[in-house]
Parts: sequence; structure tokens; C-alpha cells
Amino acid sequence: MAFIISFVSMNILLFQVVLPFVLSAVVVILITVLAEKYGTKIGGIIGTLPTTIIIAFVFIALNKDVEFASNAVSVVPAEMGINLFFLVIFAVFAYRSIYHGLFFSFLFWIILSYVLLIVNIMNIYVSLAIFVSSVFVTFLLLEKVIKVSSVGSVKVHYTKTKILFRGILTGTIIAISVLLSNTGEVISGIFSVFPAILSSTMIISFREHGPDFSAGMAKSMIFGSSSVMSYAVSIHFLYPAYGIFWGSIFAFCISLMMAVIIFNLRSKIR
Repeated sequence: MAFIISFVSMNILLFQVVLPFVLSAVVVILITVLAEKYGTKIGGIIGTLPTTIIIAFVFIALNKDVEFASNAVSVVPAEMGINLFFLVIFAVFAYRSIYHGLFFSFLFWIILSYVLLIVNIMNIYVSLAIFVSSVFVTFLLLEKVIKVSSVGSVKVHYTKTKILFRGILTGTIIAISVLLSNTGEVISGIFSVFPAILSSTMIISFREHGPDFSAGMAKSMIFGSSSVMSYAVSIHFLYPAYGIFWGSIFAFCISLMMAVIIFNLRSKIR
């Protein structure tokens, strides 16, 4: 009996902490390196590909069931809309200091996420409408009002310390997010898209290259956010119809097609 309990505990540790930690660390390192090599347009779009949301909802569906996961994902587009404002607020306040950027962006995220929890949005279409409205408002704010410009490639001297910092920071945030995502349908949906990749990418971008680069990354991430949204909406319908494995595969293919469309439209970003 003790062996079984130990085995189960090890598997929980592996699949809910270790694996999300490692995968997310690799993802954010890749994102920031590509952004530095090819500029904020490409890096930001790559940074919004569905990665951590895949890990989160696979585990939610395994721990609960596909119906629970399908219901939980209903709030995700609306929560993604809040994440877009998170990026705008960070981009604006980071010009004062990184601490102002983090404080006000997370304060906004906590307040609006709590509102979503209280309202208990379980309609995917209402949630999607909130996301679409958020995309237009946030992108226009950065593009037309604040007039954030994209930044080209930058030269960086890579060290083991820089790479280790990126991996540990992001891996820790994602591991915590996955652990918190199994406590209820709405809470699961909210924490599945906790702005872990967004915040860690903003911190790293700011630390390495300053507020202009992080603001350019924020604008590109807003532009590319539809790929994550399309994955979330897809699994809402595909999980109950095809199960976890094929539902995830089909949803990821749909999100990749969306990412290709966004990538081809990247020249429209100033």
C-alpha cells in the first residue's frame, strides 16, 4: 500500500510539477532567443503559440474528465482578453520601472480575474466576444495611441546564468499554475492561462533590452494571441467529440493554421 501511494505521489510530482516546469522553461528560452535574433514581430507571435495551455488542459482532463475540461475552457477566451490588458499595462508602466509594470499589471489581472470568477462565465460565445473586443482595444491602444514600434533583432552575449534564469523563472511560474488549475471549472480555466509566459517574457525582455523592446513584444503578443484562443475554443468542442488525444491534436492543428495566417499578416504591424 505504501509503495502504491509513493508511486502515485511520484507520478503526480512528475506530471504536474516536473514536466510542466521543464517544457515551459524550454519554450520561454526558445521564444526570447528567437525574438532577439529575428525581432519582436516574430518573437511575439511565436510567444503566443499554444504551449502551457496544452499541458494544463491535458492534465485537467486526465485528472477530472473531458466534460469538466470542456466546461473549464469556456472562460479561457475572456481570461485571455484580461491577459492582453495585462500586457498593455506592463508596457505602459514599465517606462517608469519594471516594478511599476509588474505591480499594476498583476493588480489589474487579479481584480478582473476575480470578477470573472464571480460572474462565472460558462458560455463560450460570450467569452469569445470579450476576447475579440479586448484584441481590438489593446492593439489600437499600443499601435495608435501609445504608438509602440516593433524592434528589430538585437545582439546578445549568452551566458549560462542568463539561460538558467529564464528557465527557472518560467518553469516555476508554470508549475505553480498547473498545480492551481485543478480546483474548479472556472478557476481551472483562469489559471490555465495565467500570464506566466507573458510575464516572464516581459521581465526577460525588459532586463535584457529595456522598455521599448518589451513594449514591442507586448504588441506582437496581442497580435498573435488568436492562436491560443483558437486552441481553447477548439478543445471546447473537440474534447467531448474526439477525446483528449485526438481533440488536442486537431485543436493544435487549427491553432497552427491561425498562427500561419497571423504570421503572414505580421507586416501590418508598425
